[in-house]
Amino acid sequence: MNKINWGIIGCGDVAEIKSGPAFQKVKNSKLMAVMRRNATKAEDFAKRHQVPFWYDSVDELLKNPKINAVYIATPPSSHLEILKKCLLAKKYVYLEKPMTLNYTEAKELDKIVSKKDKVVIAHYRRGLPAFEKVKELIDLNVIGKVLFADLQILQSKNNNIIAKTETNWRLNPEISGGGYFYDIAPHQIDLMCYFFGEIEKAKGFATASANNNVNDIVNGVIQFKNGIQFRGIWNFNSSDKDVKDECIIFGKKGTITFSFYGEKVIVSTNELEEIFNFKNPKHVQQPMIEKTVHYFLDLDKNPCTIKDGVTVMKTMELFTT
Repeated sequence: MNKINWGIIGCGDVAEIKSGPAFQKVKNSKLMAVMRRNATKAEDFAKRHQVPFWYDSVDELLKNPKINAVYIATPPSSHLEILKKCLLAKKYVYLEKPMTLNYTEAKELDKIVSKKDKVVIAHYRRGLPAFEKVKELIDLNVIGKVLFADLQILQSKNNNIIAKTETNWRLNPEISGGGYFYDIAPHQIDLMCYFFGEIEKAKGFATASANNNVNDIVNGVIQFKNGIQFRGIWNFNSSDKDVKDECIIFGKKGTITFSFYGEKVIVSTNELEEIFNFKNPKHVQQPMIEKTVHYFLDLDKNPCTIKDGVTVMKTMELFTT
């Protein structure tokens, strides 16, 4: 295999800009087919993005012998079923987050993926330059020994960090797993694990508002095996004036401050204060897709494994139950 030919299952709003076009831009990668239950919309996506094939059936897409990898971009409730079909069809998989509907499904998925299968979880913020810089600063010991990290994600109902869709399925836990928290928290929790390593224990508290059945406020605490601690709060009922997206990593010599939806990293110590500015790619998943293609072609290691995804699902469950 010297080229990855992709099929997208679920070519909706997320695939339109954040990910879909990137499959055409990465070296040794080509988007060959898309699938959506609405055939008219699948055809429209395919024609606008110069994709040769379109389908309204998962099974039909998987029958295409030209496709050797699949991006599963449907809501979480269908991830496990579709992934099983992809593995039976001998396709490599790039799986959107959250990886499954819940931790139980995540463990099941982990059991059915064999060593010869190749599955990458789309925790794509690992590949963005700002977060690679944070990881570099930690590894270079710029702020000394890391002690703890503090996260605040405070968003109003008018937030602009949640992808807009025709129907707001993210507020239906039977489809999303658990509201806006389940939609964005995988990014933050995964990055904390990427920065700090294995989790020793985690716990939290969650509150659901009266007008829906999903948690609007979630507090979580993590103790990592290396002694680093994390505390985070996610609130999706904030007033517009209180909106906040900030993470501060505290070390013995200073701090690293950044946001998850911005493009700036600030380092502050007794000796210096430095600001690093970045510009995310137009298609924000492109760096992660490039790493995934390299892995599928046996040119590099898996950029985000099933085990990484299971850890995130377990942690979210510990925070909310």
